[in-house]
Amino acid sequence: MNVCFVKALIVAMAIAVAVPAPSEAGDNASPKAAHPAKGKTLFIKHCAGCHGVQGKGDGYKLLGPDPANLTAPATRKKSDSALLATIHEGKPNMPSWKGLLSERDIRNVLAYIRTLPH
Repeated sequence: MNVCFVKALIVAMAIAVAVPAPSEAGDNASPKAAHPAKGKTLFIKHCAGCHGVQGKGDGYKLLGPDPANLTAPATRKKSDSALLATIHEGKPNMPSWKGLLSERDIRNVLAYIRTLPH
């Protein structure tokens, strides 16, 4: 019986070593692992046209009136998950970015938005 136990232990250890642990740098990384500098580049390319360079909602009204002021207290109070969902799914006057930006890119954009001054 000890031989069976030892064999099972060896197999379990081999599996534990062979299966990689989730990486913090993966697409499911926490917002703290996101990169605001990369998010700024993406924001300027994809978002500033409507939200304005400083995120105040003063860009071109390409898709309709009143792009969100991302520096407003109401927006700043929203949870990361709510803002991530908005970026991912879009709004009536905002396109969905899930087809163009990766989850990591969307998290980087959120990280940048969180750095915008009040």
